[in-house]
Amino acid sequence: MTIILKQLFNFIKLLNSDTGLNQISAGIACGFILGMAPVFSLQTLLILFLMFFFRIQMGAAFMSAFFFAFMAYLLDPIFHEVGCFILEMDSLYGIFAVLYNTPIIPFTRFYNSVVMGAGVTSIILSPLIFLLARVLISKYRQNVVEKLKKSKLAILLKSTSFYKWYAKYDQFYG
Repeated sequence: MTIILKQLFNFIKLLNSDTGLNQISAGIACGFILGMAPVFSLQTLLILFLMFFFRIQMGAAFMSAFFFAFMAYLLDPIFHEVGCFILEMDSLYGIFAVLYNTPIIPFTRFYNSVVMGAGVTSIILSPLIFLLARVLISKYRQNVVEKLKKSKLAILLKSTSFYKWYAKYDQFYG
C-alpha cells in the first residue's frame, strides 16, 4: 500500500512540476496503451522502446498504466467483441495467415480476441487520451495549483523553519 501511495504522491509532484504538458500527456497516453496491452508481450516492449526513444515522462506512463490495467480488466468483454469482429473479417484472413507464419509476430498474440480488441481500441483512443490529459493537466495547473500557492495556509507553511528545512532537504536529496 505504501508503494502505491508513494507513486501517487510522486505523480502529484510531477503534475505540479515544470515538466512540459506534452511529455506528461504522452506518458499518460503511453500508459493507457501499456495498461490495455498484455504485460509480457511485444506490444509492451515496443511502447517501452518508444518511451526511451522519445521524450516521454516515464513516471506518468507507469502510474497511468497501473490504473488503466484495472480498467482493462473491466473492459475485457468489449475488447473481446471488437477483437472477434476484426479477427473474423474475411478480407483480413490472408494478412492474418501471413502474420501468423512470420517468425516474431505470433508473440504479439494478435490471434487472441481480447488482445486484438484491446490493442486496436487503445491505439485508436490514445490520441484522445493525450488531448484529454493535456487539457486536464493545463486546467489543473491553472486553477488548482495557482489557488493553492496563493492561499493563506500555503503562505503560512512556507514561512516556517520546517518548510525551509524540507526545501533544502528536497534540493539535495530530491
